[in-house]
Amino acid sequence: MPAPASEAASAPVAGERIAKRLARAGLCSRREAERWIADGRVAVDGVVLTSPAVAVGAQARITVDGRPLPAAEPTRLWRYHKARGLICTRSDPRGRPTVFADLPAKLPRVVSVGRLDITSEGLLLLTNDGALARRLELPATGWLRSYRVRVFGRPDRGRLEALARGVTIDGIVYGPVDAALDRQRGGNAWLTVGLREGKNREVRRLMAHLGLTVNRIIRVAYGPFELGNLAPGAVAEVPRKVIAEQIGLETAARGDGRARASRRR
Repeated sequence: MPAPASEAASAPVAGERIAKRLARAGLCSRREAERWIADGRVAVDGVVLTSPAVAVGAQARITVDGRPLPAAEPTRLWRYHKARGLICTRSDPRGRPTVFADLPAKLPRVVSVGRLDITSEGLLLLTNDGALARRLELPATGWLRSYRVRVFGRPDRGRLEALARGVTIDGIVYGPVDAALDRQRGGNAWLTVGLREGKNREVRRLMAHLGLTVNRIIRVAYGPFELGNLAPGAVAEVPRKVIAEQIGLETAARGDGRARASRRR
């Protein structure tokens, strides 16, 4: 068995981070890769890593649990309609149903781009490239996440519009949010909400700040990719040409297909 070593002696100084390489191979997300490294499961050129702060070159021999790292597959992306009641994790100690158990068996191992909480529904992007998932999750990507939100209460249009300036709630700073009232029906109202950060339970906390109680959240778009008419539980692959156009990945440009996502302007 390979012996542990410090990061300085374990890998070349040039190349890409080991966690990113593992994620690109479709084995896990970057965060999962870092946990694997901490657990001593990853070796480079026969040396067990003790830190994820390691860069590896193209010719590095990488193993996970003693098995060679598979070659990275072309980047793939899917639109998935998450149903209410599913959690975005691979396993749950409480035995609740998960997104990944709900996916068709024909799909390769995928990771989600961000999450939706158990009571939220709608568009969830899935990819076989953990590095891409991390990239698309970052606020710096600038992609608008759009939601249809049903609330109990009577929203004040002025306070909704004020969210565009950002707000601080319980010491947490939330960036600009687009929020508009679509219709009021009895004691409930439907809103369209767009945000770019996607902090934990952000929509619910913003609405509570306005004195509104959320009783349904549907994500209808993530950047240029839309839920469209996908039925709950359905999965549709995004053509590689569209991935290349919308995300700029040269490795995804192989193959063809008609665009199924439109750019939100």
